[in-house]
Amino acid sequence: MRKKREFHSSELVKSLAKIYGFDEILVSFKIKDFLREYLDESLFNEIEQVRLNKGVLSLKIKSPLLKNDFQMRKSFYINKISSELGIEITQIIIL
Repeated sequence: MRKKREFHSSELVKSLAKIYGFDEILVSFKIKDFLREYLDESLFNEIEQVRLNKGVLSLKIKSPLLKNDFQMRKSFYINKISSELGIEITQIIIL
């Protein structure tokens, strides 16, 4: 009985997150954690903001060098993040 209740409550949380748009925020946190592991700490600290909106990943980056790297290797980062996290990303916007 107890496990059934936990299952229903987790489904409720997932559905509420989806209704109120929190699911993309949670995925943004997963992407940020992935970038923290993938990039060097000094490079990761140059990333100010990570947002996901309808498959479009927006990154706000302070460093011009890191911005250029993301611009040049957009398709690489799209494929890498998509394959590692199982998320469909259609585009990366560098701000």
